[in-house]
Amino acid sequence: MARTFWAAMALTASVAAAAAQEDVITVVHVEQNPAVQEFWEDLAKKFESANQGVDVQFQYLEAEAFKQKMTTLLQSSDRPDIIYSWAGGVLRAQVEAGVIADLTEKLDPAAKDMLLPAALDAFTLDGRIYGVPVRMTQVGIFYNKDMLGAANVDPASLATWDGFLKAIETLKAAGTTPLVVGGADKWPLMFYWSGLALRAGGSAAFEAAVAQEGEGFAAAPFVRAGELFQQLTALEPFQSGYMGTKYGASVGQFGDGKGAMMLVADFVLNGMKANAADGVGIPLDRLGFAPLPTVEGGADEPNATLGGINGWLVTEGASPRAADFLAFFMQPENQRMAAQKSFYIPTVKGLEAELANPIHQVISANLAKSTYHQNFYDQALGAAVGAVVNDVSAELAAGNMTPEEAADAVQEAYAFEQ
Repeated sequence: MARTFWAAMALTASVAAAAAQEDVITVVHVEQNPAVQEFWEDLAKKFESANQGVDVQFQYLEAEAFKQKMTTLLQSSDRPDIIYSWAGGVLRAQVEAGVIADLTEKLDPAAKDMLLPAALDAFTLDGRIYGVPVRMTQVGIFYNKDMLGAANVDPASLATWDGFLKAIETLKAAGTTPLVVGGADKWPLMFYWSGLALRAGGSAAFEAAVAQEGEGFAAAPFVRAGELFQQLTALEPFQSGYMGTKYGASVGQFGDGKGAMMLVADFVLNGMKANAADGVGIPLDRLGFAPLPTVEGGADEPNATLGGINGWLVTEGASPRAADFLAFFMQPENQRMAAQKSFYIPTVKGLEAELANPIHQVISANLAKSTYHQNFYDQALGAAVGAVVNDVSAELAAGNMTPEEAADAVQEAYAFEQ
């Protein structure tokens, strides 16, 4: 196996000793697409073939189950060797709890140059590297071209919030469900509130709130986000029963043509394949993507993006071969295959031309020119505050909270954690 990813000092005597006996590497992830799972497990078999006595075992959990179980798993004596991460405040809390390995001295300088800087920065805390970024995502409006065309909705109108609302009204008048969302999981609704906060206040509003300057998360841009969100929900744009629909079921509905649009990240592409009735969903040539709509009077930061930077963490006490498996996993030829198979947008530089999926090509270009990439609020702000963000997003959608109450609740939760 090439050892270009990790520095030579990572190769300890324990590695050689481990090779003489069975060494199980446990990996826990949230990936639900069987094709991606099969690809990763094929990589694991290749690694096992080149490393006698190693057994890589994957476990896949639904995202909410993963979040709920991970704290307990990490505190147990048999914690997984490698876990999935969205980075942000959740990663910081795990590092502070002493359950995540510091990879700084193990990472080869050449590997740092191999990765997109913004992606590596997401897994860097106080100058120390705690994870390996694998993919980047962008939140935006995914739309069914045929359904918009049948209702005479111009996709260009989705560029502004007013145009988006008008499209909702037009679709409803045509008898089409405008939007599909998995409201039961709450976090899909968070994309609306946090996306609107980004467009209303830009990066400056979020950074000021994190620094607890002024009114923090109770400041005007976050209230404005709630007001705009409730402009949308007043139009009743979502599918029937959306608050009782889980995310997986919702992407299946979108893939089955039961709604014209979803505001979601590009992992919806894998989700459709896993949940649509035909195992495919909307054909790529009939699927469109538009960035978050700009809002009138909002921050002049149109290239700012909202999305995830996802990757792997090695836990403290993990198998000494865990880092070696990640080195193999991240080799450019393996990540090139992921791009060619349209699974995700890798964080390895130079693979843009390998992206077979036209939606990935658009998003990759957007991320390349992004002036600011906002990580998901429910990850960036930590588990406790993130849960409140998701809760208030659902309450705003249901009309159970005013925009001011929602912003105040997030501010109170964040201040309590400081």
